[in-house]
Amino acid sequence: MKYRRFNYLKNSLILGVLLVIATACEREVSDQVEFATFPQNAEIFIDGFSGGLEYLPFQGSKLDAFSVDTETVYEGSASMRFDVPNFGDPAGSFAGAIFPDMGGRDLSDYDALTFWAKASKAATINEIGFGNDFGENKYLVTKQNLRISTAWTKYVIPIPDPFKLTMEKGLFWYAEGPEGGDGYSFWIDELKFEKLGTVAQPQPAIFGGEDLEAPAFIDIQGNIPREGLTQTFNLASGGNQTVQAAPSYFDFASSNPGVVLVSELGVLTPVGIGTTEITATLAGVKAKGSATLTVEGSFDFAPEPPVRDPADVISIFSEAYDNIAVDNYNGFFGGQTTTGGLVDLGIDQILIYENLNFVATSFTNPTVDVSGMTVLHVDIRTDEAIDPSDTLILELIDFGPDGTFGGGNDTGGGYTISSGELTSGNWVSFDIPISSFTNNTGGGLSGFVSGARANLAQFVFASGGISSIVVDNIYFYNE
Repeated sequence: MKYRRFNYLKNSLILGVLLVIATACEREVSDQVEFATFPQNAEIFIDGFSGGLEYLPFQGSKLDAFSVDTETVYEGSASMRFDVPNFGDPAGSFAGAIFPDMGGRDLSDYDALTFWAKASKAATINEIGFGNDFGENKYLVTKQNLRISTAWTKYVIPIPDPFKLTMEKGLFWYAEGPEGGDGYSFWIDELKFEKLGTVAQPQPAIFGGEDLEAPAFIDIQGNIPREGLTQTFNLASGGNQTVQAAPSYFDFASSNPGVVLVSELGVLTPVGIGTTEITATLAGVKAKGSATLTVEGSFDFAPEPPVRDPADVISIFSEAYDNIAVDNYNGFFGGQTTTGGLVDLGIDQILIYENLNFVATSFTNPTVDVSGMTVLHVDIRTDEAIDPSDTLILELIDFGPDGTFGGGNDTGGGYTISSGELTSGNWVSFDIPISSFTNNTGGGLSGFVSGARANLAQFVFASGGISSIVVDNIYFYNE
């Protein structure tokens, strides 16, 4: 079998150990037991809400984005209206909510959520689906980028495995932002679950349908990334419909459970040294894709930074100090090939970058005054072979007195780390005087000038041959 090297940075498949051992006693169930059943009501909104339904907006959503409309309808006397706000609307930056029935419903007799919809203009709804209950979201289903037009059209969102939905609370949810900065309205009518009988040819996939390889570590637990879990059906129209499906729809298996255990929720728990293959089925159909995980022992974390007075530290990224507000750890600028960014290991966070040409950590809201600091500290590790000609360039970019990008007064300074200062497979701690950042960074920026660094906005890694790095503890301090 041919494998593609798995970029575990991007998909967060760095794994670890769960120090819990569960035991259970088996007992026979009495024939007299009557299990609780839930209503099989398929309707959500037909000229009004079905009984038990609630409306719960997401935090940050425009609270009055949803209303009942009696003028624009597909059928009957009322429809659901959603008003997506304009960009910058003080009442909310997007429209989004869930519509749960907290009593639960049995949806196992149906194979799809269906509805009719139209919009005030052609648009794309970011996310829409069912299974979101503001709780475990155990059977969450998401249809991303649903195209919607100005004409009433019927939409079908298939259920990955109906037999799982015997007590589902999350009946409907959506999240949508402005299109091109402008708001708009869309309507949904005849919202319900149906047994169509034309939802066929299931094609489940895990890990995006790819066969992956990844290292794993015995002190770090991880999750199978949800964005790679999909179920695809062929519909009556002849086209395929793909939805993102929660891990609980799948039945995962580890070829060597003595190395990695995998739970119903897609939690991967390394328990021993060795290699295993993670595969899955959905409703008895083998999912395309797999992950071969090699547990290599414990993860080698960066050394603990020395204890310093927090008043003498400005931290960009470190567990040892309070960090400043950071816009992002990877701005994905034009011409950039670098992937990766922040990886949460549960017991620590690190930055991992691959395919490195350059990458910027940005902190512009607000910019940071480091003129009172004297030294930059950063811990760097690379696991690749290092050639004598390899270098790694660190850059600091100041937005100048106006504190904004492109104002004509931006300045930058660079510092070059040589190959001899890096050791493959080991962390190296650097304490670099800020006065050493004197090289011109190019790109139209002048070098640091006296009095600059009062509006520092970006910290940049640029490769001179190094393709992947792991980073921790980026901070300035006054020595």
